[in-house]
Amino acid sequence: MENNRTSLIDEGGLQRLIDILAKSGYEVIGPTVSDGAVVYEPVERTDQFPKGYEDEQDGGRYRLTQTGSDALFRTVVGPQTWKRYLYPPQQTLWKAVKKKNGFSIEETDEVEPQYAFIGVRSCELAAMAIQDKVFNNGDFSDPGYNARRNNAFLVAVNCTRAGGTCFCVSMDGGPEAKEGYDLVLTELTNGGHRFLIEAGSDAGEKVLKRLKAEVATDKDRKQAAKEIKAAAKSMGRKMIKDAGPVLAANLEHARWRKIAERCLNCANCTMVCPTCFCSTTEDLTGLDGAEAERVRKWDSCFTVDFSYIHGGPIRRDAASRYRQWITHKLAHWHEQFGTSGCTGCGRCITWCPVGIDITEEARAIRDAQGG
Repeated sequence: MENNRTSLIDEGGLQRLIDILAKSGYEVIGPTVSDGAVVYEPVERTDQFPKGYEDEQDGGRYRLTQTGSDALFRTVVGPQTWKRYLYPPQQTLWKAVKKKNGFSIEETDEVEPQYAFIGVRSCELAAMAIQDKVFNNGDFSDPGYNARRNNAFLVAVNCTRAGGTCFCVSMDGGPEAKEGYDLVLTELTNGGHRFLIEAGSDAGEKVLKRLKAEVATDKDRKQAAKEIKAAAKSMGRKMIKDAGPVLAANLEHARWRKIAERCLNCANCTMVCPTCFCSTTEDLTGLDGAEAERVRKWDSCFTVDFSYIHGGPIRRDAASRYRQWITHKLAHWHEQFGTSGCTGCGRCITWCPVGIDITEEARAIRDAQGG
């Protein structure tokens, strides 16, 4: 937010952005309020955004409050992630059709949608980059994911407030979007409602030119930088710096059993996580035997069946399953993909029914090493 390329739009300009993207063939997805939470759904108008809302988040707690302000993006993240669109909860991988001389394996003829996401936070951009390493890592490439990812147009929003369970600063994931977006917005409500907007790609530059936005002033840029800095200083949580090595060195620590006494094995933490990618496959056959299909569905390392091999599951108890999740996320992910599997969004803390806190547990094990 320090260069002269930064432009300025009002809410009408944001509506023009939605219209331009829709006319360009994108299905525009953005944050909106449903059933007391901010979720990502198709949007056509700016009044569908969570205007005037702020979220209260803590361990096992999420509440929306209406402040009456003009702000559209004062909430942070809710229970859904953009993973829902890039890596769908259920996807048909292939179909088998009965022929005279056997079965013919056919790929699905589904056309991958072209999405434009508005309101992507820096922690979520980081999560997309992590999932890129999972689904397009050189050894394995998921064509469906890559098609959806490559077709997506990303409009990021810099956070000007932090949530009660956010810890993106300690994971180097925000609150300012640095890369991975086509356009980035910073919402300002002090002295009038407006948005700083800047392009981060050639596609973003082309759309920005069509918006015919004003040039932002130094005052606007300084105000944006001030609010982003304030958000960085108000994180609700903080992850210890040496989480990976600490956890990897304490695989038999008694703390795992203490966590298991509270853990419900509900898998909420993995379902709301923007980077978790565990899946299972099911083969379905029609009643007439003429067709069959293989379907991939989200799964979780918290389910007993997920670690099942001949003879039974490897991780039979809650302690081993929670340990698997947190050590993979913070330690072994580095070995697989060269990065942490956590971006500090805080969803796993907020949406855990009993409020288990990943930052608290990592700190507790560090502070009681050898216990």
